[in-house]
Amino acid sequence: MTHPAGASSATPALPRSGRAPHRPLAVPSVRLGGQGPLGSWQQRNADATIDHLISNLESSGVLDNFRRVIGESGAGYRGFVFADSDLYKTIEAVAWEISRSGTSRWDSWLDQVIELVARVQEPSGYVMTWIQGLHPEKRFAELEWTHEMYVLGHMIQAAVALDRAAGRDDLLTLARAFADLVDRRFGPGREDGICGHPEIETALVELYRHTAERRYLVLAERMIDLRGHGLLKVGGLGASYFQDHTPVRESQHAVGHAVRQLYLNAGVTDVHLETGEQALLDAMHVQWDSAHDRKMYLTGAFGSRHRDEAFGDDYELPSDRAYAETCASIADVHWAWRMLLAGDAPARYAETIERELHNALAAAVGEDGTTFFYANPLQLRPDRFSEENAPRERQPWYSCACCPPNLARLFAQMSAYVATSTERELALHLHADAEIDVPEHLGGGTLAVSTRYPDDGAVHLSYDGAAPLRLAVRIPSWSSRSTLDGDPVQPDADGYLRLELSGSRTLALDLTPRWTRAHHRVDALRGARAIEVGPRVYCVEQVDLPDGVALDDVMVAEGAPLTIRSDSGSPQVSLQGTVRSPSSAGLYARPEHPSTSGDDRTVDVVAIPFASWGNRGSTAMRVWLPVI
Repeated sequence: MTHPAGASSATPALPRSGRAPHRPLAVPSVRLGGQGPLGSWQQRNADATIDHLISNLESSGVLDNFRRVIGESGAGYRGFVFADSDLYKTIEAVAWEISRSGTSRWDSWLDQVIELVARVQEPSGYVMTWIQGLHPEKRFAELEWTHEMYVLGHMIQAAVALDRAAGRDDLLTLARAFADLVDRRFGPGREDGICGHPEIETALVELYRHTAERRYLVLAERMIDLRGHGLLKVGGLGASYFQDHTPVRESQHAVGHAVRQLYLNAGVTDVHLETGEQALLDAMHVQWDSAHDRKMYLTGAFGSRHRDEAFGDDYELPSDRAYAETCASIADVHWAWRMLLAGDAPARYAETIERELHNALAAAVGEDGTTFFYANPLQLRPDRFSEENAPRERQPWYSCACCPPNLARLFAQMSAYVATSTERELALHLHADAEIDVPEHLGGGTLAVSTRYPDDGAVHLSYDGAAPLRLAVRIPSWSSRSTLDGDPVQPDADGYLRLELSGSRTLALDLTPRWTRAHHRVDALRGARAIEVGPRVYCVEQVDLPDGVALDDVMVAEGAPLTIRSDSGSPQVSLQGTVRSPSSAGLYARPEHPSTSGDDRTVDVVAIPFASWGNRGSTAMRVWLPVI
């Protein structure tokens, strides 16, 4: 395995100011192994997903959209206005895979597509095929819908990743030219303008970090300052859809299009990390509580409304109508990681990332690595038809194909979210089978983490340094009894167990299955319970029930015993349920007439990880089980 000389900086978020107490590790410094799912997913991403994306960039017309601008294709424009971003996200996925494995497999493809972008780019720096090929009159004229800066944001992130991972700056040169154009047009003292879809903010901060050009940070800060002042023509969806209803520092609620809100928050946190402005971090704490304490699904998904792909009201979390867009959970991983780097309650943010990775995002990709969910409901009724971007089965591509390449870039960079260093210790945030290069200021050497987690709660830690390593290991809040070499241990107040590691130790986390209830204000979930094991949410699929038993008729007793079955694959949970016969009294009945015909019966029920549902057909599924 070979890596470029700059590999030590190959990480997706690299604060420059030195204010962040946590320092991210480079992607090649954390080598995920095959015992656990994170490493397996990352390898599947390299083996199957990236090539699948490259193929679909051709078949969907994304690359032809570039060619037609310069007369090399006679095909009509295909895709949404922001289709260019699918190419840039795929390039970013390739870049992080280069960083991870040192592969040269896609070098010629990179040469071809970056050269194509260069030929489409205008001397001004502008490159956006929907505008150039269809509507030149709309250039920077309809910022609420044209996504020009959103596309630029993904271009920048791909370019920075490629330079950090492979030491090639050809795309970076193109991205900087476009960013410089935007700065000349919308920078300080010039025209006021913000993008209808936040994303450029975090990209500009990373461009500043990579180039040391402070004007990119100033531009990102300016765009945050301008939001909430009515600059966008919002139309029928309203200003809150675009997060343009209230200034960022005053916003009290996560609202509107979920992906937009979460990308914006990632950018705001990035600006805080560089400027130290406390008001921005204070606003992000308020936003975090809103999004995660009142609007997050149990699986780590966001967005309860289909019409505008949006957050709903507080506690509006219907399982069957959940939109729960994959890109929203990805955006939240980015935001949570930046909040973690800021140093305030890192365990809270790490546990959120873990929930998202092992549930919403794991379920969003099929076992083949080439089929995807755009929306991730927590219940699939047997008679529900496909609608919008929520078909019954995973799809190989979508007309709005934002999620597949977004997943690919996340899985390729996933190594970066496992651990950080501080001045005094190495902090292990995610329990993953891995080899981790310890920074020299902490003693150097390698920390080996051997685990099948979350299939198994045993986490074996081994360090080969000359002196003991000060290690902080996160103890999940759900682990009611944790042991170190068999002795009970308790984490410090911040949720981390600290030890001086020399040689080998074994941490054991409690994976006893547990029932979970929702807050009483979640109307859709009153009288229902869910099963969790470690970080995983479980569900029941129709395919696991006996013939003649409909999932919609299965109910459970409060606190019914749960038993782990580990005979094959990921552990399953066995329980007994009650099959309630359909009521003969009609759709509604008076309380004195129970909705049962008296022939309820008991049935064995098997629950599987939500991450693996939908791989055996599109039968009914549900996470929340009604209590009898």
